[in-house]
Amino acid sequence: MKSQPKAAGKAASKLISGRIAELGDWRGDTLTRMRALIREADPDVVEEWKWMGTPIWSHDGEICTGESYKSIAKLTFFKGASLKGTAKLFNSSLDGNARHAIDIHEGEEIDANAFKALIRAAVALNTSGGKKSTKRK
Repeated sequence: MKSQPKAAGKAASKLISGRIAELGDWRGDTLTRMRALIREADPDVVEEWKWMGTPIWSHDGEICTGESYKSIAKLTFFKGASLKGTAKLFNSSLDGNARHAIDIHEGEEIDANAFKALIRAAVALNTSGGKKSTKRK
């Protein structure tokens, strides 16, 4: 299999749009909806294309991937295990010490406000240097 080059910005956005169009089913519709929510939550998000064709969203570090499988659309958050206050959306890869994911099945809806809060929390973690707060309350 021929490896695809890494791309960021407009080039990556075009590749992601192409991938979504290729799907042509509910998974493409789901990724389109989630992509729009990511952009709403963080207008400065950067779209990237890595690892032989995986859409990535980043801001001062990677936020999440957008993948499609036969029966799910999957959003894997690189630092999901550190996003404690927003973990209610995570339903996959929960045993990991770093990554947690959201698996979306056909017909499922994700709470848009909760998802945007999750994106904002991931960006805040990245912009803070990715370290958990050590302050005690």
